[in-house]
Amino acid sequence: MQKVLIITYYWPPSGGAGVQRWLKFSKYLPEFGCTPVILTVDENHASYAQLDPSLVDEIHPDLQVHKTKTFEPYNLYRKLSQKKEIPYGGFSNQKKVTFFEKFSRLIRGNLFIPDPRRGWNKYALSKALELIKAENIESVITSGPPHSTHLIGKKIKDQTGIRWIADFRDPWTDIYYYKELYHTLPARLYDRYLEKKVLTGADKIITVSEEVKKLLLRRIPGSEEKIAVIPNGYDESDFENVPSLKNEFFTITYTGTISMSYRIERFIEAIELLPGKVKDKIKIRFVGNVPDEILNLFKNKNLGSSIEVLGYIPHKEAVGQMVNASLLLMAIPDSPDNKGIVTGKFFEYLATGRPILAMGPVGGDVDLLIRKCHAGKLFSYNETGPMSLFIHKIFEQEQRGLYKSETTGAEQFTRRNLTGVLANNL
Repeated sequence: MQKVLIITYYWPPSGGAGVQRWLKFSKYLPEFGCTPVILTVDENHASYAQLDPSLVDEIHPDLQVHKTKTFEPYNLYRKLSQKKEIPYGGFSNQKKVTFFEKFSRLIRGNLFIPDPRRGWNKYALSKALELIKAENIESVITSGPPHSTHLIGKKIKDQTGIRWIADFRDPWTDIYYYKELYHTLPARLYDRYLEKKVLTGADKIITVSEEVKKLLLRRIPGSEEKIAVIPNGYDESDFENVPSLKNEFFTITYTGTISMSYRIERFIEAIELLPGKVKDKIKIRFVGNVPDEILNLFKNKNLGSSIEVLGYIPHKEAVGQMVNASLLLMAIPDSPDNKGIVTGKFFEYLATGRPILAMGPVGGDVDLLIRKCHAGKLFSYNETGPMSLFIHKIFEQEQRGLYKSETTGAEQFTRRNLTGVLANNL
């Protein structure tokens, strides 16, 4: 059994998609001859945007988990902010862009490069070097965002020569919200410099989609063999014993982060085109936080009564909401280089067998996966008419009891199967 040190900022009780990837990989790695050792931040010092204590129960009792303290500028931000929230997704959870928010983004983008969680690095590096020696660690994996975590891997590689794999769950300087951080030219150049140092220094790079791989190859051309695509997936055990919920309405469910860049107004236009008798029977349920400006879009179209916001709920409950939905809504931010955005929830959507309505770039990774798996339909942001017809068709099928799932091939994205792919890259 080879030992691999996994350095990840996000770990239970943190919530969100970033936690799921390495929580699940660590669960199945022993089946493939690897013993994972986790190095993460002490939750008492961390700045998590979301919490899900229920995920602590999924940590195997035999798994070694080591935690260190950190210095977190975001904790100061939370004290100064009226909302008392930690920003995430390019500040997408901030419901109103005030002067304070703009100033905070400016500070974040120019004084904390690559990100404010760099304050963890010195503590994590010290502990990592100790563990490598004490535990006979053979390889190290760093996972980002926060991409500052990769700088830990770079220093470990420089000091020990150990094999280092960098996991990019999202792009670095090509991430969709990068421009929202008001970087100056010197800041952008320094960020690009750090990014390239990581990409060239790592022995192996793994990422979540083919399009993100293409973005990374812009920075290190000719390195196709160095980068492996291992997508996010779903854990079959999360779908066991999910209770059935009685929905009086045709329920369209959206889970996860959302902001104005997701162009939700086009979905609202599609709902508006539906016959009144159909609209009256629709409930649009958001699992996660929703900015006020998006809620106001629905209210301005007299659809406020059709909206239900559950907020952030434990992952198991979120899976229950997906399984019991009539239609699953997915939106990809309307931004440059968005073809590679494939969120973790997408694979859980696939696992439910429920139809998916996605908005995003035609020809992107989500579009190709939906087509391949016969899982629904992706529409470009301006296809409101066809989008409305699709909703109406699924509505009629469900009302008549005629809907039958056509989704195929989801099993290739189980966490166990994907962990096998990971093991082959260690």
